[in-house]
Amino acid sequence: MWFEEAVVYQIYPLGLCGAPPENDGMTVPRLRKLTGWIEQIKSIGADTVLLNPVFDSDRHGYDTRDYFTVDCRLGAEEDLKAVCDALHAAGLRVLLDGVFHHVGRGFWAFRDVREKGWDSPYRDWFYLNFDGNSPYNDGFWYEGWEGHYELVKLNLQNGAVVDHQFAAIRSWVERFDIDGLRLDVAYSLPPEYLAALRRFTGGLKADFVLVGETLHGDYNRWMNDQACHSVTNYECYKGLWSSLNSMNLFEIGHSLQRQFGGESWCLYRGRHLMNFLDNHDVERIASMLQNPAHLPVAYGLLFAMPGVPTVYYGSEWGIEGRKADGDAALRPAIERPERSGLTDWIAALAAARRGSRALLYGDFRILHMTNRQLIFERRAGEERVIAAFNADGDAYTAHFDAQGGRAVDLITGRPHDFGGGSELAPCSAYYWRVG
Repeated sequence: MWFEEAVVYQIYPLGLCGAPPENDGMTVPRLRKLTGWIEQIKSIGADTVLLNPVFDSDRHGYDTRDYFTVDCRLGAEEDLKAVCDALHAAGLRVLLDGVFHHVGRGFWAFRDVREKGWDSPYRDWFYLNFDGNSPYNDGFWYEGWEGHYELVKLNLQNGAVVDHQFAAIRSWVERFDIDGLRLDVAYSLPPEYLAALRRFTGGLKADFVLVGETLHGDYNRWMNDQACHSVTNYECYKGLWSSLNSMNLFEIGHSLQRQFGGESWCLYRGRHLMNFLDNHDVERIASMLQNPAHLPVAYGLLFAMPGVPTVYYGSEWGIEGRKADGDAALRPAIERPERSGLTDWIAALAAARRGSRALLYGDFRILHMTNRQLIFERRAGEERVIAAFNADGDAYTAHFDAQGGRAVDLITGRPHDFGGGSELAPCSAYYWRVG
């Protein structure tokens, strides 16, 4: 599937485009601003764009009002179509955010329940109890998502709800020609729902991809041939920044071994999880890392490890954003894209990955690991790439069996000789193709 070779660029449109935090009912075509980002997206080697919620919502997009209507703060249907057409014309695929577990209090069917109570024909679309009350004093109780009552849980056992959502998805494909979906809180979606969704979307497009948001546990529960094609790799997200901050690369090394190693008990061999250093829900990687010199190392790991690397808008030139300052700090309005040395580094990493079947599909084997250095091999057929990382502020000479004498660095094009040991510069990353 095409997604296995993808590099994803994630955008939170309500943030980047500067939409007001509350839905003000004013239609402004802010979304068209995204066409000005296409050159930047392509220049760093991304070929897929993930747009977080774009449909009518109360505030942040995950509190849907209407699955069929573009959020007026971003524009109208023709604006989203123009953006998707421009992305596709540039050779980029488009993923939209599918928020199917819950809706906002402004969702049209829930408003009908609030107005008519028991007499609403949509009362069975939700989990209600007319003997109770809600924190909003609705005169009935309802189940919210993880106790958040601004997010109303949908009854996905109700066929009418599922039919409504699937009709919306069909319309997104027909109107915007989307290539897949990110499934919000996929870990809360019933297995039978995921199976039905997989069958349905596969009938719309044979290569339609589903990427589930998952946090903890065995991802095979949500990523299999009857569910999502891929899921968010939060286990390695944590390991990527934490191992650098603690100067303990054993953490990320063991996570990668647990997920992708050659032993029979390793969990996700042959699967392509969505890997990331930050996103719209977590602190920016430039704010998470205690040592700014570790940024190139972190991205080097991201593009060398098995899976699909994802870059969050603005992070490619190193902007900061702290969770303690609220979600808005993680989803800022940015007038235009910028560049830095980090941007060029990410572009070089993406080009190296794209040109190597071993980095795209290869198996995983650790060759050398210390607290501050990690070296692993990716092998696919006859091609072997050795990825080497030094998190230390001092140079390090690594001695290991490369099973070859010479190599070329896929990032820089420079030759490398393994004889006498391999010197790793301070805070560095290398992708050596052996042979």
